[in-house]
Amino acid sequence: MSHTDTQQVCRNGHQITTSINTHPENGRKFCPTCGEPTITECPYCKAPIPGHQYYDGVISLHKTPVPLNCVGCGKPFPWNEKKTATVQTIAAETKPLVQVETLCSRFHLVAKQLRERHEGRPTLDIADEYDVQDLLHTLLRLHFDDIRPEEWTPSYAGKASRMDFLLKKHDIVIECKKTRVGLGAKALGTELIEDIARYRSHPECKTLVCFVYDPDGRIANPRGIENDLTRKEGAMDVRVFIVPKGY
Repeated sequence: MSHTDTQQVCRNGHQITTSINTHPENGRKFCPTCGEPTITECPYCKAPIPGHQYYDGVISLHKTPVPLNCVGCGKPFPWNEKKTATVQTIAAETKPLVQVETLCSRFHLVAKQLRERHEGRPTLDIADEYDVQDLLHTLLRLHFDDIRPEEWTPSYAGKASRMDFLLKKHDIVIECKKTRVGLGAKALGTELIEDIARYRSHPECKTLVCFVYDPDGRIANPRGIENDLTRKEGAMDVRVFIVPKGY
C-alpha cells in the first residue's frame, strides 16, 4: 500500500523536510535559511501539507514540490500570499511610471498628428520647451489627477530652479527639454547631470523622468545618453527618454 507523508515548510516557502512523520528528526522549529517559523498544516483548515509519497517495495526518487495552495480548502499558503502581495505591490508602484514612459515614447506621434488637422485648421506647433510642457501636461491628464507644475527644486551649485511636473502621489518628477541650437548632445548631457544632482536632495522625488524632445535629430546617439544616465542615483531612480530616435 502507499501513503503520503507530511512536509514541513517555513513561512517563506523553504522546504525543511518532505517526511516529517517518518523522519521527525529532520524537522526544524525555525528555518535554518531565513529564520521564519515552520508549519506542517494549512493555517486555515489545518489540512496536512502533502509530502513524500511512499510505495510499498518501491524507492521513489520523485522530488516533492512545495505547494502554493492548500489541497483541503484551496487557500494560498503563507509563502504564496507573500509572493502575490509582492507582485501586486510592485505592479501598483510601477504602473504610474509605465504610463509616464508610454506617454513619452508616443509624444512625437501625437505631435505629428496634431499638425494634420482637418482643412489645415490652426494647431499646436512644438516650437520650444514650453510647447513640450503644454502638450505633455495635457497627455498626463489622461492618467493622473494631481499634477503639480512649476514646483521649486533644491539649490544646486548656487542655483535653484523649478521642476516641470510633480506627480506627488507617486513621487515622480518629470523634467522636460527640447533640443535646439546650442543644446546638442554635449550641452544636454551637462544639463541632465545637473538636474540629476539637484533632484537627489528633493524629498518627494523617488523617480526622476527626464524627457527630451528631439524632433530635428540633433542628438546623434540618443541611446547612448539614455543608457549612460538611466540609473539608480542614491535612493532615486533616473529614467531618461529621448524621442524620436531618428529611426
